[in-house]
Amino acid sequence: MAFLSVVRIVLYSILWAFSVVLLGLTAARIHYTESLSPDDPLNGGRHFYDPIVAELLATSILVMLWSMFAIHTIHTRRDRLILHTFATENIALFILFVMWLVGTAIATSMWGNLGWCHHYSPCRLLTALVAVAWTGWVFLFFLLSASLVHAFVNRAWNEPMHGHLYPRDSFAPPQTSEYRGSRL
Repeated sequence: MAFLSVVRIVLYSILWAFSVVLLGLTAARIHYTESLSPDDPLNGGRHFYDPIVAELLATSILVMLWSMFAIHTIHTRRDRLILHTFATENIALFILFVMWLVGTAIATSMWGNLGWCHHYSPCRLLTALVAVAWTGWVFLFFLLSASLVHAFVNRAWNEPMHGHLYPRDSFAPPQTSEYRGSRL
């Protein structure tokens, strides 16, 4: 189980990094659309924002916070609260998974083919935003899959999400009088 914990910490760290990049890209897009010059051809120079970019911004912030919490919980082996269980982790990952998927899918449907305008900075920003969103979603999918499989196979839904308290991890023989008597 120690190997799984290390893998999950690495995946959460990568997901956190993609969330930070997505946060920066969405913030840059919102800044651009909220500070258009009057002669900008986009939206006739009137300020606006894309609601899906705001959704991706909120999702990236939530994923950053959850990733930091999960890394801390796994690394320090927290296990006292219901927040530290595999059930809570799977619920949180599923909600974030759906939020990220919806935002990414809508962004892709809106800006999936911007090859014709790559010489403009806003188009490159949107292309990078969609690419980072899909890549982050893939890592979120791997985390959710690993956590679901682990919790299902080990029946560990109410066990601590650090994964270090399972009887099958212990190689010590049971200490019963029957066991001691049979070895003599």
